[in-house]
Amino acid sequence: MNKDLVAIFEYLEREKGIKRDIIVKAVEEALIHSGRKSLQGYANLNVKVDARTGEIEAYAEKEVVDHVEYPDEEITPDDAKELGLDVEIGDWITVPVHPEELGRIAAQTARQVISQKLRHAERDVIYEEFRHRVNEIISGTVKRVIRGRTLIIDLGKVEAILPDRFYPKIERYHLGDRVTALICEVRDTDNGGAEVVLSRSCPEMVVELFKQEVPELEDETVGIERIVREAGYRTKMAVTSFDQKVDPLGACVGVRGTRVKNIIRELNNEKIDIVPWTDDKVQLLYNLLDPIEPKKVDYDPEENKMVVIVSDEDYPVAIGKKGMNARLNGQLLDTDLLVRRYSEYQAESDFEQRQMALEESPDLDEPLKIEGVNQFVLDGIIEAGFDTKRKLLTTTSAELSKEAAISKEMADDILERVRKQRA
Repeated sequence: MNKDLVAIFEYLEREKGIKRDIIVKAVEEALIHSGRKSLQGYANLNVKVDARTGEIEAYAEKEVVDHVEYPDEEITPDDAKELGLDVEIGDWITVPVHPEELGRIAAQTARQVISQKLRHAERDVIYEEFRHRVNEIISGTVKRVIRGRTLIIDLGKVEAILPDRFYPKIERYHLGDRVTALICEVRDTDNGGAEVVLSRSCPEMVVELFKQEVPELEDETVGIERIVREAGYRTKMAVTSFDQKVDPLGACVGVRGTRVKNIIRELNNEKIDIVPWTDDKVQLLYNLLDPIEPKKVDYDPEENKMVVIVSDEDYPVAIGKKGMNARLNGQLLDTDLLVRRYSEYQAESDFEQRQMALEESPDLDEPLKIEGVNQFVLDGIIEAGFDTKRKLLTTTSAELSKEAAISKEMADDILERVRKQRA
């Protein structure tokens, strides 16, 4: 028993980081609690455990009386003398309890109480070591796999949990694998203990990885204004510089991409898009879509909605696989983003124009005037035969571009202005 106790003390102190005096106190309290319930005649039981040797000393305090009414608390002078004690009526004496007797009767109850006390002690150790380390990158090894894909990670003195929803579905781990993750939470458990919760899927994981690789982020020369992520597939972040001499994109990417490549490697080849930050949402959208050139961008600040028109060839890239690229762009812009094909937009516009051209409105046949259009360009359109709004509304941007010798983009803009004036 003594050797077993000492071995337990050493293990918990070395592997779990629980101080020996806390362990000893837990054992003493557990033995007292269970002994008072299980042993007859020892109501005032006390237990002392030697932290070095593991020796258990148990005794109960009793009062010497002529006639015993409460055996748990009283003893006669004759019984006291049998214990080798010279006493008088009214004295309080300590009656020894054999450790083996205590162990036989109270072992099971004591084990349960000790476990509870040690869980509380371990919880305190976990909180003391990890509560100030939330959002810190840490490494450990996979010790167990539970409930499907949830991982138990050995961090040394403490085991952490990496829930399956907190790491990308495309990642697979086996026992003994090395895992780098972010400490996202330290929380209480139902059994009175505490656990460290890790994550590899949150955006903060990428932020902390960049801080490790980019000194300019750590010294706040460069900052990450916003970051969004589809863990395992793609991350988008907008960065800014607080020093005009420092290029935020170059700082994050590194010479020949060395810095960002290290992070991509840690994230198992997850794509990372880095763009310069601007408060102008339209300009930020252009930064996110580069090198795609949108045909048209409509932004409604009041509704916080944005519609971007791209060529049919660029549409698959602008949307991304399963709409991921557009979804992440919308999240980074913090707006409701809709990406549309130019052909669909053009078809709707042509239909809208034809409907407008059929209206019986005198102003459609008045001499052509379009607000915001250069007079030289307007004269060229009139000379090409489009001298009224009705005639413009019955043509297409391709025909207008050809007949008036203007660019397709300018023709689109002119027809859009006419439609808006009519609407």
